[in-house]
Order: sequence, then C-alpha cells, then structure tokens
Amino acid sequence: MTGWRAVLGAAAGVLLLAGCSSGSSDDPKAEGTPKKGSGASPSASAAASPVNEPYTLAQDRAPRTPAEAVRFVRELTVRADYFGTGYRKRDPFESDPAEWAVLDEDCLWRREGLPGTVLASLTRMYELPAKGGKGPVYVSLTVTVHQDVVSARRDMAGSLEEALRCPVQQLNASDRVRGLYSRADAFAEGRTVVSDDDLTESGDWVADGAKAHPFDWYKFRMGPVTVAATARHGSGRTETEDSTVTTDMAKGMTFVAASIDSRGKAGDASATAEPTEPKGAGQ
Repeated sequence: MTGWRAVLGAAAGVLLLAGCSSGSSDDPKAEGTPKKGSGASPSASAAASPVNEPYTLAQDRAPRTPAEAVRFVRELTVRADYFGTGYRKRDPFESDPAEWAVLDEDCLWRREGLPGTVLASLTRMYELPAKGGKGPVYVSLTVTVHQDVVSARRDMAGSLEEALRCPVQQLNASDRVRGLYSRADAFAEGRTVVSDDDLTESGDWVADGAKAHPFDWYKFRMGPVTVAATARHGSGRTETEDSTVTTDMAKGMTFVAASIDSRGKAGDASATAEPTEPKGAGQ
C-alpha cells in the first residue's frame, strides 16, 4: 500500500502543476480542456488556474431545481479522451440522474433515490479496452448537484468517513475493493488549487477472486457541485503504467472542473453545453 500511496501523491503533484501552468500544447494527452467549438484534444492551457484560485461554482450561479440540475449534468461535456488516449464509452454509458450510489451498513454499494438535499447526480462510464496483454481499465465519473454548499460539504465529509467505516467494500456481485486509504487535502501543503475541497482514496480491487489490481478514487467540490471519479486498473501493467492511469484520470477531472467553473463565470450554469476556455489560459 505504501508504494501505491506514493503514486497518488505523484498524481496530486501533477494536478498542482496543471493548476499553475499557462502555455499550450497540441498533444492530445496534454493537460487542458478544448476551447468552445474546437475539435482539438485537451491542451495544457485548459487546466491553467492561478495559485490559490480554485475552480468553483458560486451557489447563486448553480442550478436551483431538479430540472435545472438534470439539464446541467447532462449537458456537461465529459469526453472519453479526457482520461487518456484510447478510452471509449462503456455500455451502459449513463446512470439515472434521479438516483445515486449509497454504501449501506453491510459495506455494499447500491443505487437508490436521491435524498432531499441532492438535485441530480449523473455517472458516466468509460473504458480503456484490453490490448497487448494488458487488461481493460474502467473509469467512471459522477457529477452531483447539491441543493447548497452546506449539503455538498456534508457529502464530502461522509465520503471521507466511508473508508474508515468500510475498508473492504462490495461494488457489485463480483467486484470488491479492499485496503482503502483516504486522505483529505492531498495537494500542496493541504491546499488544492484545483477545487474548493478534495479527497483521494486508494486501494486494491478484486474481480471474481482474481489477482488484485490498483483502485483509485478522487472527489472534488466546487461550491454546491461535487465531481467524483474512480479507476479500476487492468492486469499486465507496470508500476509506471499504473501511475499513468492514475494521473490521467486525475487530469481528466480537472477538465470537468474547468468546464464547471467557466460555465458559472458565464452566468447561468445551466445555459452552456460546451466547456469554454478556462481561467488562466493564454496568460
């Protein structure tokens, strides 16, 4: 576990640099979000954010009703290549925005209707197909709109407690994660420049009793909106390749954070379907 925690620390460092860099790149794997109307892959400028100015969404700019929140999460652009080259959508691709995942008393994840403090929650699923003797990688990203900032903060606190309560968690009938280790404010000196709050979690996932592989989980809060992502690594990868999976997933989250931030700055957070150029770009 110690070695894998170091990988998460390295990913956090990459996110810190993503938040501070300015410049640009045509590399499809480089950091950043495409400009509105552009067909280009993410560039370095898109993840740029001045130090100590995290991506956020003011509560008065956030969706106010379940209908607005559903429109917000559905229109938010989350491309498969945000998480690296070769990723594609899984089938099924999206969850029901009127439900979310809950960890019950038996440490089993299940879906149930949203509580009154949540307006909408949408999970999208992606995969890096098996190739060249390497098993598939499964990535999911969930955007949840809470009724207010207080509710979002409580959700973050509850997420931090889950790993302590359930170090072994059953994802479904065949998959489980174990040895979970959670950490809040994992970025530079306890302060993230990516979002208002952040959590990281690492462990191992086991499918059908096979060999364990790395499991990553990140969660950001931007005002009343939370963004969470998981990565279940496939077999046959070196430590360096696993590290790349982790950092690419984390960087993909910054593209989504940049989009949420820019939509809030533009006015009505439910009005813009495509991500605009994030703050700091071109500086």
